[in-house]
Amino acid sequence: MTGASVNRASVKRAGPKTGLLGGSFNPAHGGHRRITLHALAALGLDEAWWLVSPGNPLKPRAGMAPLAARFASAAAQARRAPIRVTAIERELATRFTADTLRALLRRYPKRRFVWLMGSDNLAQFHRWRDWRDIARAVPIAVIARPGYDAAAFASPAMAWLGRYRRSAASFRNRAAWSAPALVILRFDPDPRSATAFRHADPDWASRTTARPQRDRVTHRPIEPNL
Repeated sequence: MTGASVNRASVKRAGPKTGLLGGSFNPAHGGHRRITLHALAALGLDEAWWLVSPGNPLKPRAGMAPLAARFASAAAQARRAPIRVTAIERELATRFTADTLRALLRRYPKRRFVWLMGSDNLAQFHRWRDWRDIARAVPIAVIARPGYDAAAFASPAMAWLGRYRRSAASFRNRAAWSAPALVILRFDPDPRSATAFRHADPDWASRTTARPQRDRVTHRPIEPNL
């Protein structure tokens, strides 16, 4: 284990129930919106935050659009939904999820966070820095993705997390907010992916609006030249 442990989830947290979906959003698309809305309903969450990463340590820099373009694509997909798009990791100066969660739990002591991720991420979760600390800090909801479930369920992380598995119904109705907790969510498969969108439209970022965006959580500007 490296660095200070992520604080354990506390039953004293009584603020909004907030799903956290991190990613490059390179670009954001309807699949992100669809799975987020399904997760909100299934888990009884109040809202979701899309954490648009300044740079994903597990993804190559080649082909990564500027933050402003990725943020704008996410903001467009989040319209008229209880989804707040944020680049707060840039302000927190964090690149790893464990560090981001440490900072968020300190900054928002009343919020009840749930980490949302696809089964493709569960398959490699054991490669994330301090992944057990992440699981001890916040409940995790895994959204099944076509083609990834077999690897996810055979992964070292699943072998450890499986003992903490709960149904969505029991999680939604649970008065106490505690972790570790794992919920597997299954919806109708959504085959859309950012990779496919980039292949179909390699120049998508160059047509992204130049209008300055504002972070939906910190309210700081996201300048178009970033």
